[in-house]
Amino acid sequence: MKKIVAVNSKKDLATFIDFPHDLYKNDPNYVPELFIAQRDLLTKHPFHKHNKLQAFLAYEDDKVIGRIAAILNNAHNEFNKVNDGFWGFFDCINDQETADLLFNTAAVWLKGQGVDQKLIGPVNFSTTEACGLLIKGFDSPPMLMMTYNAPYYEVLVEKAGFAKQVDLIAWHWDGEAYDDKSVRLLDALQERLKRNNIIIRPVNLNKFKEEAAKLREVYNSAWDKNSGFVPLTDEEFEYLAKDLKLILDPKFALVAEQEGKIVGFGLALPNYNEIFKTIKRGRLLPTGIFKLLLNKSKIQSIRIYALGIVEGYRKMGIEACLYGSIIKEYKRRGFKHAEAGWTLENNTMINEAIKAIKGDPYKTYRLYEKAI
Repeated sequence: MKKIVAVNSKKDLATFIDFPHDLYKNDPNYVPELFIAQRDLLTKHPFHKHNKLQAFLAYEDDKVIGRIAAILNNAHNEFNKVNDGFWGFFDCINDQETADLLFNTAAVWLKGQGVDQKLIGPVNFSTTEACGLLIKGFDSPPMLMMTYNAPYYEVLVEKAGFAKQVDLIAWHWDGEAYDDKSVRLLDALQERLKRNNIIIRPVNLNKFKEEAAKLREVYNSAWDKNSGFVPLTDEEFEYLAKDLKLILDPKFALVAEQEGKIVGFGLALPNYNEIFKTIKRGRLLPTGIFKLLLNKSKIQSIRIYALGIVEGYRKMGIEACLYGSIIKEYKRRGFKHAEAGWTLENNTMINEAIKAIKGDPYKTYRLYEKAI
């Protein structure tokens, strides 16, 4: 007999975090999330100060067969003037009855919180965190901070009554299979920017807190037209920046600055999923931490995590300079793969720019919605 259990204890939380490890134990492309990172995300993230989340587990007898989190994102609803609810952290065996039970449980909880418009997902808090259901590109592991799921999830979600809201595209370059025009023109582009007192420089790690405060302003300005966007509070951005600082490479963390004002930034991250894939059940202790420390220099791929320009500074060549600088460093270091993602399918300007440097749209992630 199937039943739903609300996650309200440390033991339940550990079970919730660990379920995907068992579900995907035979999948060669599965990458376990780090346990400590998932635990903190679900319990200590500043998101919880202003919003609500309730996690649920589905059981058949004593065996876990699914999980979901119902998410009330008040900041999203206030900013977008809606009254929607979200679902995330969804994993499930290939069984429609179980999936329906999980979605219905999330919907009932959200209705109890006053939500009366749409149910949207998968979103793990907001589009700033991991989001989207993988519907194309199952032949390779996900890059850092991207989602992964089995192909059958698409059927489970759509048979539960959800329809496409928007697709998110991840772009790929293999080796040196890219157009290096932006690299060849980099000096000329930077000279042109200098005439407007705009320079491209690395993030200053010695003044990282001050830099992060300025970057938050750019983030909240540059992405505010994106579907599902939620402005980050100071505390939320500091939490994100603190995590990113642990893994960023200064040569891949660049800002565009005009007379002390940051007007854009580009950030590529080493793909730590290459290491996380080898860390059993996402546990850093006792041996995972050594794998992490010893294998950092062996990472062969990067993910272009974010690239944003403040309105009024677009189409000046800043985007090309940021991409060119990242590609130049990628080439110098001999990386084998790169991903840019995700981008909204309807973001024509950025998608055409990526196509122009021979980006391959190799993975598609989908956000779904239905009336609650």
